[in-house]
Amino acid sequence: QVHVVESGGGLVQPGGSLRLACGASTASFSISIIAWYRQAPGKQREFVAHITSGRNTNYADAVKDRFTISRDNTKSTVYLQMNSLKPEDTGVYYCNARLPTWDGGWDDYWGQGTQGTVSS
Repeated sequence: QVHVVESGGGLVQPGGSLRLACGASTASFSISIIAWYRQAPGKQREFVAHITSGRNTNYADAVKDRFTISRDNTKSTVYLQMNSLKPEDTGVYYCNARLPTWDGGWDDYWGQGTQGTVSS
């Protein structure tokens, strides 16, 4: 079983920054695809960003040019640097680790989430 743990959430004023971290307990971390999702109160969970094993990245339009995703395979950790935060960025941020299976498929593992609140 792979354990995924998020950290780094908190309360920040509009225009401020937060840095989230996602750790996964797997020896296959370097070949995983890691994604961040978020869920605001009363809304569905939405994609934020992902990074592949080859460090290719993709962002939701709402966060492009403000958020940066990166990975440190030596620490089995992916980071989400969030700058110029807006109140609409408030929500629970979830990390998803996607790992390849022996039969060519993928397994998904989710963390419990970390709360990020942007408010004055």
